[in-house]
Amino acid sequence: MREVGIGGAARVSGVHVETIRYYERIGLVVAPPRSSAGQRRYGPVELRRLRFVRRARALGFSLDEIRALLALGAGGHACAEVRDIAQRHLDEIGRKIADLERMRATLAATVALCAGDAAPDCPILEALSDTEPVAGG
Repeated sequence: MREVGIGGAARVSGVHVETIRYYERIGLVVAPPRSSAGQRRYGPVELRRLRFVRRARALGFSLDEIRALLALGAGGHACAEVRDIAQRHLDEIGRKIADLERMRATLAATVALCAGDAAPDCPILEALSDTEPVAGG
């Protein structure tokens, strides 16, 4: 594959131009070499890294977790270390799902209290305004 400019890198990797620049600013990806005209030139190595970051972000990995994964990948990683990071992330996703399920149950119970008619008092607004913690939340 030939080298591409930042717009081409964005198209090929699925990462927006401004996001690529941001990743370069924070050191998540190394700014590629520039052409004689001063334009960034992204080759297969840079594009692969951008796709890696995009996929990891899509799976919800934090920038710090991605940085750690990239470092492990670049430095003769031990698969066990990569697995540990992925397992911690998977555990966090499980906690978030459990929280969302509790929120869904609480909101469903609250919505069920509302007849949806023209009554001046709305049980949903009342429940949301209540100073007591909502059941399950």
